[in-house]
Amino acid sequence: MKKYLIIALGFMMATAAKAQMPTPVSWTYTATKTSDKTYEIRITATMQSGWHLYSQTQPSDAIIIPTKITFNKNPLLKLDGNIREEGKLEKFRDEKVDISANQYSSKVEFVQVIKMKAAAKTNVSGTVRFQTCNDEKCLPAKTVTFSIAL
Repeated sequence: MKKYLIIALGFMMATAAKAQMPTPVSWTYTATKTSDKTYEIRITATMQSGWHLYSQTQPSDAIIIPTKITFNKNPLLKLDGNIREEGKLEKFRDEKVDISANQYSSKVEFVQVIKMKAAAKTNVSGTVRFQTCNDEKCLPAKTVTFSIAL
């Protein structure tokens, strides 16, 4: 009985600790058909006030983790071009510690054009790895998964 009580207590403490971890970024995923076999995938990050999300490309002196979007392989799909970012890019510079960062506040959309090799129902899936910070702290990098029906 004592063993089960200890396990239950440990589970409750772990759940409470996770519940206190801030989640300042929310994600949405959409696909818009732009022509017969072409889709525009939009991966949208919305940040709470005071929080920043980082661009895929960073200056050489940056120490944060850039956002990285990875698409899972799908034999029916072909990525067309690179992922572009739509939002107000902020070029941050901290003179005290001599570091820079390319970041977004409020909202940014990552856009990828995808072409289908054949007319079929399928999905595009993958992961987004990102780090977010405010003026006081940075949270550990986090990875979220997505799947969008086409």
